[in-house]
Amino acid sequence: MTGPAPTTHLAAEIATQPANWMAARNTAERFADALPKAGERVAVVGCGTSLYMAQAYAALREEQGLGVTDAWTPTEARIDRGYDRLLAISRSGTTTEVIDLLTRVEGEIPASVISSSPGTPALEVAEPILMPEVDEKSVVQTRFATTALAMLRWHLGQDLTPAAEQAQQIIDAGEESFGPGLTADQLTFVGRGWTNGVAQEAALKLRESAQLWTESYPMMEYRHGPVSISAPGRVVWAFGDLVDGFAEDVAATGADLVHHEIDPLAELVRVHLLCVARAQLVGLDPDVPRNLTRSIILSPAAPPPA
Repeated sequence: MTGPAPTTHLAAEIATQPANWMAARNTAERFADALPKAGERVAVVGCGTSLYMAQAYAALREEQGLGVTDAWTPTEARIDRGYDRLLAISRSGTTTEVIDLLTRVEGEIPASVISSSPGTPALEVAEPILMPEVDEKSVVQTRFATTALAMLRWHLGQDLTPAAEQAQQIIDAGEESFGPGLTADQLTFVGRGWTNGVAQEAALKLRESAQLWTESYPMMEYRHGPVSISAPGRVVWAFGDLVDGFAEDVAATGADLVHHEIDPLAELVRVHLLCVARAQLVGLDPDVPRNLTRSIILSPAAPPPA
């Protein structure tokens, strides 16, 4: 069985991800000078989905011993910590908080921005790493975010070929790969290390597209309170290797454990496909999530009254 033909922008954009990740190797090579060098202290910033990709990259870079790497949302970034480089992730290139931070550090800290939108303000205040081929029409981000992370993983020396192949297999399988996620009334995502960011992103995607009740925690933190929400008819979805005893802890709650021993980025594609399916089940348009727009652009503060 193969997945259905894309009927939404989101479905079409999900389907291109395996090819996008492979092409990202050339992107990483082309923009190598604008990406963090070994030994640099780096701050990575983004909002929403971009923040979660920043968290995943920061953890991966530190795991490889390449230098201190912190992920921040722009409004909370402690840029006074002596960073050698600022790396921003912004699909639209118009997010107010990102532009404000890049403008503030201009001329003080070397800064780069990963974006898919040419001619936008963020590209004027930081060195652009432009990927227009993965821009999206859906408000819900999928291929831009995962390709940005894939490009950064290639830059770290990781081969994304197995991940792309696994993702394609999931896309080809369609609903056959969803398991209990297709009917669960609540899903808790958990991760370890760099996959904490991936788990956060998985939870966000289902909230945005299908208005589902989802949560996300580090795997070891699950036992410290979040386990109380697990019950029959609900799912705990794990990214990365399971800690000892975790499967038994989930089983004791009656919830279903979803865990596949594949690259976590490929596993995220399974969640992306589930987003489309769950949205369709309840009659939602996953391209237009409730209360959201493609970019958050804040109005300038009004001047105080005279």
